Amino acid sequence: MDFNEIEFLAEKELVTVVPNFSEDKITLVTGDYGPFNPSMPTTVPLWLAVSLKKQQRCHIQPPEWLNVDMLTQKKQDEKESELFVEMPSNHFIEIATILLDNASDDITQPDEVRALIKDISDARAAKLKKGIVDMVVERATHGKVDNLTPMEVTSVRSFLTQSLDQLHILRSHANQHATQT
Repeated sequence: MDFNEIEFLAEKELVTVVPNFSEDKITLVTGDYGPFNPSMPTTVPLWLAVSLKKQQRCHIQPPEWLNVDMLTQKKQDEKESELFVEMPSNHFIEIATILLDNASDDITQPDEVRALIKDISDARAAKLKKGIVDMVVERATHGKVDNLTPMEVTSVRSFLTQSLDQLHILRSHANQHATQT
């Protein structure tokens, strides 16, 4: 999977919108959504919420985790733990980015939220990099990581597999040389 495919999957996540229009339901290939009544929250996929928002037909209610208090706690938990902390969504970075880019007026303290998402992402990336370095130094043949998001896995997949392939080649040559002497 590449980054665009992961973002596409994230856009399927359900969010709540508060419409400002009336319609019984909208029938799409992915299913029926609605009814839509002014000021009555309803659940739709993120991509539909963004589309309605761009048409000024709704406000998007951010997921409950997309606020300064919860993200500050996640940031603290991530820094204090040696392991990866479970995130509120497998697509937390993508969802936050899409909502911040398209509906920042619906998010309380959007600049602080954006900074916290970046801080969490950076902390997790540093932890992942350290884990890879430790794995290479310890000559591990495999590693176990829990609670990584698809975006995080994709960000290191090609680098990690190519590095491990090269490491295997170097070790094979070293072993051949050691048995010949």
